[in-house]
Amino acid sequence: MPCPDSIIMKKALLFIILAVSGQLWAAEKQFSSPDGTVVVSVTDTGGQPTYTVSCQGAVLLESSPLGLKTNVGDLTSDLVMTSCNEQAVTDRYMLRNIKQSQVDYQATEAVCHFAQGGKPVLDVIFRVSNRDVAYRYRILQQKETRCCSVLAEASGFRFPEGTTTFLCPQSKPMGGFARTSPSYETPYTLDEPVGRNGWGEGYTFPCLFHVADSGWVLLSETGVDGDYCASRLLCDGGSLYRIGFPQQGECNGSGSVEPQVPMPGLTPWRTITVGADLKNIVETTVPFDLVQPKYQASREYVYGRGTWSWIIGMDPSCNYDEQRRYIDFAADMGYESVLIDAFWDREIGYERIAQLARYAQSKGVGLFLWYNSNGSWNDAPQTPIGRMHRPIPRRQEMQWMRDTGIRGIKVDFFGGDKQNMMRLYEDILADANDYGLLVIFHGCTLPRGWERMYPNYAASEAVLASENLHFGQGACDAEARNACIHPFIRNTVGSMDFGGSALNKYYGADNQHGTVRRTSDVYALATAVLFQSSVQHFALAPNNLEDAPAWAVDFMKQVPTTWDETRFIDGYPGRYVILARRSGSRWFLAGINAEDKPLKTTLSTALFGAGTPLAVYSDDAGLTGSCKAVRQNKKQQLTVTIPQNGGVVVCGR
Repeated sequence: MPCPDSIIMKKALLFIILAVSGQLWAAEKQFSSPDGTVVVSVTDTGGQPTYTVSCQGAVLLESSPLGLKTNVGDLTSDLVMTSCNEQAVTDRYMLRNIKQSQVDYQATEAVCHFAQGGKPVLDVIFRVSNRDVAYRYRILQQKETRCCSVLAEASGFRFPEGTTTFLCPQSKPMGGFARTSPSYETPYTLDEPVGRNGWGEGYTFPCLFHVADSGWVLLSETGVDGDYCASRLLCDGGSLYRIGFPQQGECNGSGSVEPQVPMPGLTPWRTITVGADLKNIVETTVPFDLVQPKYQASREYVYGRGTWSWIIGMDPSCNYDEQRRYIDFAADMGYESVLIDAFWDREIGYERIAQLARYAQSKGVGLFLWYNSNGSWNDAPQTPIGRMHRPIPRRQEMQWMRDTGIRGIKVDFFGGDKQNMMRLYEDILADANDYGLLVIFHGCTLPRGWERMYPNYAASEAVLASENLHFGQGACDAEARNACIHPFIRNTVGSMDFGGSALNKYYGADNQHGTVRRTSDVYALATAVLFQSSVQHFALAPNNLEDAPAWAVDFMKQVPTTWDETRFIDGYPGRYVILARRSGSRWFLAGINAEDKPLKTTLSTALFGAGTPLAVYSDDAGLTGSCKAVRQNKKQQLTVTIPQNGGVVVCGR
């Protein structure tokens, strides 16, 4: 017997209500990279949005949560995916200061629209390229509510069983030297199982994972500016890692850990680089693919190589005569700059710095000056202090630098990752551009797409850098191991101001006392290629013109700091690494080895072109280096052996 119309209508209405509530059915949307190798699936099962990621048919991220909790609503549950719009996205851009100068970006963009109680509340915007997945949220305005605080993100990353990790633990706030932590300067843990939470505070980005027999995943974020906070990665146990906001104690307690955003408003991008091997990880450009410049460069910025006395001579080297000697040394090396480190205002003074700047200009050398970022967030006493944290004194100082002919600044000792500190980074960069100054950050956060966002940004430390080699023998003993980590993790996502490539045997002004360098001279040359930063202040000293091998000094005179192409050749984090980089038409093939046995490998030399004569820098078993001219064989192959703590560099003659 047919049902009355009223019963049919009631059943239809019930169906709609159940569907909207997410109890009867779940929407699912699948989209892939342009070449089809990377696939993302999004669903709203049970009213909770989740996603999965696979690469070449292997699941690298299992069902992982999405959503936000705000002070005006919980956008993690009772959500229905109403639609998902898909389109192709392309971009071509040029950047001189990253690992690849020209990038042709292609991706699939999918915007997943979520409603709650029948009202649109949240969009999740995905980008899927042939090696990267990224997503961010658009928080939609609700009636008259035009702003909110984001209390937490559900954003998570669930890994398959058997995954191992390569992570940098987050330190507690207001600890370490002069209460300056966290500053992304802790040692990595390698090949550990999932489920740990570092030292209790999670991990700093980027974070590398090895999914057993399936591939690799690198997690990070990009597009972070003064409109949001920077984040860390937390684990509550098991295989799920999630986005965590800064710690309350950062910045000496000032500022909120919860970012405030307008509505509608966008969050930064969460990035997931995937690959069957480490090639995609090393070669990714995702931090820059997803952002745009925030302002125009006020001038043509000069990158290049430089020297700095502090890494060898420490604070006593900050005097007029020694800095003039380093300017002469930079000129002899054909370098573009000298970095004058802390206490220059006290030990040299502004008038004599102006004299040094004029002298350097006469030699074709520019000066970088060190500054303390500090306002009230740590106890670091180094000067100049109190100039960078407020706009009026900062701009007055920068005007003096412009008038004096200073090329750039290195600003140190920041206070954490809260939104107020992100605004300080952005304010320093924007003001510096007004006065034509390049900017390097130390004691700082990870750069998150900043090379493209801020045209005068040069590099950040955000790593256990070369100063630790001076401070402790343990760092020297582990130098090669640590260096074999950075090309796979830290340096994949942003310029790394390491300040290394020492040719001294000792970290001391007389080259006879201090911590002992365990690595070879060829290793030093190799890291000049392996570590990417458009401005590199190497740990060389004037005495190296006399006491270092001539072939090593000659190489350091010619090594570039800007690259047009980067290729991963071979390696494993913490064990060994071999990369190739091209500057103009010239290739440099570089490798180092940290394992306790020699690494014998056969390298293809085809990238140099058939018949190109090669210069091969290599070590013998005792770490004594040499440079030899080699002609390519018919197979265009070269067999090399890299001893522990040694290196190899091959370049066209």
